[in-house]
Formats: sequence, C-alpha cells, structure tokens
Amino acid sequence: MRAASSRSVRTVVSGLGAMLLLGGALTALGSADAATPAEGSVSAGGDGSVGWTGGPFAAPNVTGNALDAPDCSAPQSCDDFTLHVDTPSGYGQAHQLKVSVKWSNAAADFDLYLLDAHGDTVATAASSSDPELILAAPKAGSYTVRVVPYAPLGESYHATAKLVDKPANPSPGTQTPPTFTNFKAPKGLQDHNNAGEPSIGNSFKTGATMYQAYLSTYRVSFGHGKAHWSDRSANAASGCPQGSTQSLDPILYTDRTTGRTFESQLTGVDSFTCWTDDDGKTWSPSTGGGIPSGVDHQTVGGGPFTKDAIGNLPTTDYPHAVYYCSQDIVTAFCASSLDGGTTFGAGVPTYDLTQCGGLHGHVKVAPDGTAYLPNKGCGKHAAVAVSTDDGQSWNVRPVPSSTVGDSDPSVGIGANGTAYFGYVGADGRPGVATSTDRGKSWLHGQQVGGNLGVKNAVFPTMVAGSDGRAALAYLGTTTGGDYQNAKKFHGVWHLYVSTTYDGGRHWVTRDATPHDPVQRGSLCTAGTTCGNDRNLLDFMDVTLDKHGRILVGYADGCIGKCVRNPKKNGHDAWATIARQRGGKTLYAKFDR
Repeated sequence: MRAASSRSVRTVVSGLGAMLLLGGALTALGSADAATPAEGSVSAGGDGSVGWTGGPFAAPNVTGNALDAPDCSAPQSCDDFTLHVDTPSGYGQAHQLKVSVKWSNAAADFDLYLLDAHGDTVATAASSSDPELILAAPKAGSYTVRVVPYAPLGESYHATAKLVDKPANPSPGTQTPPTFTNFKAPKGLQDHNNAGEPSIGNSFKTGATMYQAYLSTYRVSFGHGKAHWSDRSANAASGCPQGSTQSLDPILYTDRTTGRTFESQLTGVDSFTCWTDDDGKTWSPSTGGGIPSGVDHQTVGGGPFTKDAIGNLPTTDYPHAVYYCSQDIVTAFCASSLDGGTTFGAGVPTYDLTQCGGLHGHVKVAPDGTAYLPNKGCGKHAAVAVSTDDGQSWNVRPVPSSTVGDSDPSVGIGANGTAYFGYVGADGRPGVATSTDRGKSWLHGQQVGGNLGVKNAVFPTMVAGSDGRAALAYLGTTTGGDYQNAKKFHGVWHLYVSTTYDGGRHWVTRDATPHDPVQRGSLCTAGTTCGNDRNLLDFMDVTLDKHGRILVGYADGCIGKCVRNPKKNGHDAWATIARQRGGKTLYAKFDR
C-alpha cells in the first residue's frame, strides 16, 4: 500500500550503520532542556541578531517525525531557547525572521521548531538539510525556538536568529497569463479517486496525453471542449505481467519526441516497469532500474545522448537515453539505459547525505543530453545534481537564491538548453531561477505568486518550451502560517500557474481553479506520519503538447459539496488535468 511508502521518511546514520526510521507516535510535548544562553532578543531598532548553542547530544529523538509535536520528556531530547522579538506594526511587509541551526558533522541531523507564546507551532524545519532554516513573519512577541536532536551522533549545534530584509522581486510581467479548463476523470475508471502524486506526459507523435493514477494508466484526448479518458494500464494481457500489480510509488514518463511512455511502480528494492510505443495498447517489460538501486522516490526520464559521451552509446535503434533514479538511505543512484529502457546499467551515485538530503525530484534531460536531478536541500540551498556524460558521473550545483523547503523542486528545460528551476522555500513561498550554463550559475532568482497573495505553496513542477518560455505549476493558498497544522490551519488551496515569456526575468500568474478549491485546511508534506491531510501525497506533474499548451496533472482533494462547504471536506484525490485554454503557449511559433 502507498500508505506504507517511505517517500518522505527521514534517514538516520549511526556508528553501527544506517537505518530507516518510519516515524513515531504523536506524544505530549513534555519539558525541554534550556539552550546556552537560555534566552535572547532581536529588535528592529537595536540588535537584529542573537546566537546560542546546545549539546553535545547522544540519544536521537525521532518523535518529531509525527509532524509538529516531538516528545521532550527525556533528558536532552529537546533544547529550548526563548526568543523575544521587538518589531513595530507593519515591519513584516519588508522583513522576516530568519532562524537557523547548523552543526559540524553533515551525517548528523537536527530539527527546528518555532513555537508561539501559547505553545502552538508557527513554523518547522524538519528535513535532512544542514543547516535547518525557518523564515517566518517577524511579529512582535516571545517565542520558543526548539531544537530536536533527530540523529545527533554526539554533535553540538549552533543557532542564530536574525531580522532580515525580504528579497526584492521584479515587478510581474505585462503579458496576460494563460487561462485553463479543468477536466476530471470519469467515475467508471479504476483509481479515478485514488490519484495522489500523479504523473503526466504527452506524445507529440500521436497527441495523446498519458496520466498515471496509482496502479492505473490513462490515455486522454481532447476535442470540442471535452476530454476522453480511457484505461490503458499495463498488465499481462497487454504484454507486461508485472504492470499494475502492486506499488509503493507510481511514476509515469513520456518522451514527447519518440512517444514512448514508461509506467513505473516502486517495489522497495527496484521497480516494476513497463513501456509502450502505442499509448498503452500494448506494453513491454523492463528490468525496472539499475543495481544498486535506491529503495524510495524513483523517477524515470530521458532525452538525447550527449555528443561527447565516451562509453555510454545506444545499443538499439532507440535514439534517446533513459534514466532511472532513486534514493537509498545514505546515497541516491541514477542508472542509464542504452536500449530504450528495456535494461539498465549499474546505478551510479549522484549525491550522498554529506552533500544533500535524501529525497530528490524528477530527472529531466536537456536537448544536448545534460541530465538534471533536483534536490530540495543541499546545504543552505536547493540544488541540482548534473550529469554531462550520460549519467556516468554527477556534480551537485546549488541554486544560491533558493532556500530549503518541504517540497521537491523541479526543473524544466527549454529548446535552447536553458534550465528553469522551481522550488518552494523555507518561508513556504514558490520561487524560480534560470541557468544558461548547466546549473553552474543562476539568474533571475525571485519569488512568484505574490501579486495574487500566495503565502504558502507545495508541489512545484516546471516545464519549458521554446526559447525564453517556461511555466511553474503549484498548489498555493493566500493563508499564511503553519499549513501542516491540521487543527488550526484553515487555508483554501488552489492550483496556480506562473509563466515566463522572457527567459525568467518576469513571471505572470493565474489561479487555474478560481471557483473550485483543490484542498481545504491543512496539507501535510511530512510523509507517512501524516493524517488524513496527506490525501494528495507528495507531488504533481506538468507537461505540454506539441502546440505548447500547458497540461497540469494533479489530484483534486475537494470534490462535490466540499467545493462550497468547508465542513464537507472529504480529502479526495480525484484524477484531474488542467489544460491551457487561452493565451500564449510555450511555443512562440503558435502565437497569434
């Protein structure tokens, strides 16, 4: 069952080896030890920074993996610092409170919680990143900064709290953002309301859109304002016995140029994978991935081979390389296929926990063969692992304008090779950056969606088209605060799409579901320890068709009476596609 998937599970490394922890029970807060010093202040008119330390710590405290309430009853299980914030009214319009915790051994792990005077969680940073970072509104008052030794390995920590300026963003572009129509899967399809973390692809050869909803693969065609959905799931009758049988995580990838589609179902050791060249009428089996293979968070992607590759050359007439990437407990691996995804070579390490957090986003390949594997936390920033030799080696390249968030980032690559990076930062807001040199440097770093009041976002996913054009889709809400607080967060989530037509300098944003929320209330990104509000699971996906129309594959969590009545929230996961209806597409040649 997907509920048992380790997709967002954290990792712990000890002297006795590595072990995967699947969470703990939600327990009482208890009492916490005091940091050194025990309290301090930051003020707008005076000292804007304060620091403190704690430790060393020996025993891990993993109870915070049950979301935002770690058990602090045992000695040295939590460390508390009282932070006094003195700011005038309106100070938060141009400033924010930055709290960070760092330590020396990158294999260790600490978590960070910001609590208000009532003990309610304001913000959390509970990833595997070093340092952990919180960006929050600098509202006057007294707070508790709680540091939890998730996997301390005998380490001490050093923490700082600062009042900092918000980054300045360019004004939104003057282009009119695209408009969208939403199409829901019919009830008769299996998994129509079991489509958490869907994938979407489009074949430029046939025009078919392919959509993965758990064990089901759908083929979707559009015409006369309607969508026709059909079940094209892989199975023994269609040529691939391992297809659609069991899964910890589903993934679909369509090579838009060749039209080949892959559906991959995680097994925990590798994957059951099938591929089709006829939009799912018939399927062929694949070995699933490389050896060694990670146990979690698989992704499949592909594209042209590099021109200067040595050693990795195609062994069939299929023209593109295919990649299978997944993360293990301490290392992530990518394996290349030279025969169109039927078999894969050895898994090659892309990064380890001394470089980046365990989980990564979807692998993407540029027209020149450069492969990008995005990661939400590599030190202080989100980053991409980049391969320029068909997956034989990888280099981690950070995005300096980004901060570490809860959602996997995404990369879209334009026809000229420009890479567009989309992420959600430590403050919960969506951001973007652009690279023209394979991730060695990044331009136009900025937040998006602010002109529509977006204060929290999850599931960023990026796609790019012709020179200078790209789109970032994400779920967003105009309500600020801790969106994972199931009891107190009452925001309304919509699907937003931010689009650039000038290479990432300016972005325009559209609410693609203005009259139909995608989710009401909290939305959990803490993995298997979540409650009912993890119905949408961990990501969504975006692609384009041969005319450059944007297609967003997402799961709609608010169906029927929930649309108008917040008390009728059913936490659904209905397979849905938002298809661009009007405005300029991502291919300039189709501009009217």
